[in-house]
Amino acid sequence: MSGPGNTAAHREIDAHTLKAMLADGSALLIDVREPEEFAAEHIKGALNAPLSRFVPHDLPEAGGRTIVLQCAGGKRSGMALDQCAAAQCAINTHLAGGIGAWKAAGLPVEHD
Repeated sequence: MSGPGNTAAHREIDAHTLKAMLADGSALLIDVREPEEFAAEHIKGALNAPLSRFVPHDLPEAGGRTIVLQCAGGKRSGMALDQCAAAQCAINTHLAGGIGAWKAAGLPVEHD
C-alpha cells in the first residue's frame, strides 16, 4: 500500500516478527516519538530519536542488526523512512501499526 509516509520502499514487519528479532539480537529498534511519549511507555531496548529532530545519519551504528523504526501507529515512522530514503540510508523497515499494534498483540511495554 502506498501513500504519504508509506512508500513501496518501506518494509513493514508485525509485532511478533519484531519481538523475535529483538530476542535474537537481529534488530535495533528506534522509537521516533517525542521524548514525553517515549518516557510514558516504550518497547524494551528501544532508543529514542524523535521525528522532530530526526537525522538519519545521526542514528547509532547498528552493528550488523536491522534498524527498525517505530512510532505510535506507523505514520511518523513512515515519514522517518522517507527521510532515510532521501538521505540514501539503507534503513527501510518499520513496525506496522507502531506501539499500538505491539500492545494490541499483548506484548509488554516499559515505563520510565
